[in-house]
Amino acid sequence: MDYREFACAVKEQMNYQMTGGVRAQLHTAVKNNGTERTGVLIEAPGINISPTIYLEEYYEDYRNGASMEKIVGDIITFYGSVRQERSWDCRKIMTYDGVREQVVFKLINTAQNRVFLRTVPHIDFLDLSIVFYVLLEITDEGTASMAVTLEHAEQWGVRAEQLWADAGENVKRLLPAEFFTMNYALKEVLKKGIGIGDGRPAAEENLLGHDSNVRDGMYVLTNKMRNYGAACIVYPHILEMIWNILQTDYYVLPSSVHEVIITPCHKSITCEELDEMIQDINATQVDAEEVLSGHAYLYEHRTGRLCIGTDPSAGRGTA
Repeated sequence: MDYREFACAVKEQMNYQMTGGVRAQLHTAVKNNGTERTGVLIEAPGINISPTIYLEEYYEDYRNGASMEKIVGDIITFYGSVRQERSWDCRKIMTYDGVREQVVFKLINTAQNRVFLRTVPHIDFLDLSIVFYVLLEITDEGTASMAVTLEHAEQWGVRAEQLWADAGENVKRLLPAEFFTMNYALKEVLKKGIGIGDGRPAAEENLLGHDSNVRDGMYVLTNKMRNYGAACIVYPHILEMIWNILQTDYYVLPSSVHEVIITPCHKSITCEELDEMIQDINATQVDAEEVLSGHAYLYEHRTGRLCIGTDPSAGRGTA
């Protein structure tokens, strides 16, 4: 059974088991970097927020011997934990004032998202693009969001510059940056893998905003929700704050759209070697949908800017 056949079978079994008028249908979405994903979109009567549950992990379980009955049961249980009990007030999106305080942004690769960028207001940042979305809801299970399109911007009477000004303030409140050591991040991943903790650092482990003598060879920068956290590199003052902690220029390695790795500059490694490492990891370890960039960036305190390559004055691009 291939993935499409599996998805159809899941949909049919879910519709057979669910009650109260709740229905599942297949939904294919174009995601980041032009990738497509197919999952089950679950609609409940009278509720205008409908989650889509993607099935790749469930398909792997099926291929590894899990029964269809168990998989469908797990999906229905998960749906029960994320389903909305009330509709979102759609009147809010009719005016900019209704969404102004929920507008945030993320970073995507410009070259890989040319088609999408024709449909949304955006701001260029090096070889990346800042795009905007409305954060409708934040829960322990994730977020509900809506991309800001050119149609929205025209209806609201706003330009990208206004969205940027408001989003730059909102992210500090809704998606605050967190900066912690790679050693701590690995410990949290291991804890999560065996069911201890939620994979998020304790407040005292966030090196931003308080004095700490903790040092490591590598660090992780992301946001509180671990969702499109690479955007933290364009948060106001964040790069300067990191320099104040490290007291040295540093490389920004795009681990994925969800986080970046920070490592102090070392003469023993070149930017070209870092690029090769990033490209190899992108090809073997990162889902195509989550790739941000194929090269390292450098933050140099003398210029106060992020650049592509080792020499900010070489004209390879700064921001």
